[in-house]
Amino acid sequence: MVCIEVAPSDRGTSDGVEYTVRAARITDIDRFVALSGDQIGGRGSGTALDAADMLRQLVYLPHASILVAERRREFAGGAVLAIRPSVRAGGYVGTIDLLAIAPGADADAVTEVLLAEALRSAANKGCASIEAARPDDPNERARWEERGFIDLGPHMGRTLAPAGAGSRRSRSS
Repeated sequence: MVCIEVAPSDRGTSDGVEYTVRAARITDIDRFVALSGDQIGGRGSGTALDAADMLRQLVYLPHASILVAERRREFAGGAVLAIRPSVRAGGYVGTIDLLAIAPGADADAVTEVLLAEALRSAANKGCASIEAARPDDPNERARWEERGFIDLGPHMGRTLAPAGAGSRRSRSS
C-alpha cells in the first residue's frame, strides 16, 4: 500500500493541459468499467458486471467519490475514492480503490488531476490519511511518488462472502 497524509489541495487542474475532473454520473459507469478492464474484472468472486453495479451504487453514497477526468468531453480516466473510519488512523481513511487512464490520454496529467481531486475530496470529508494499492508498474509508481505517496509496506486482509450468499451452515447443538 502507498499512503499520504491529507492536506487540502487546489481543485484538480494541470498546467497547460485542459483536463477537467467532475463527479461521475450513472451514465459514466459503463465507460469507466470498460476502461478499467482487468483492474476490476475477475477479482474475488465478482465480475465486471458486479463492479458496474457497485459503482452505480457508489455514485449516490456520501462515503465514496467516483471521479471522471475529461478533455474536450472525451473520457480520459477515472478514480474511485472510498472512505472508512479507522480508530488506528485517528479518524477517517480515504482509499483510492481504482485509478484508470484511457489509452492516448496524458497519463501524468490525468493522474495529477484525478489524485488532486481525490485528495481534496478526502480532506473535505475529514480524512486523516489516504492510501492506495502500490502500483506494480515502476512508471505508475513514480507518478504516485511524485505526488507525495510513500510505500508503507503490505497490509493484511481477506475476502468475505456477502451476507446471504452461498450455502448456510447449520448449527449443531
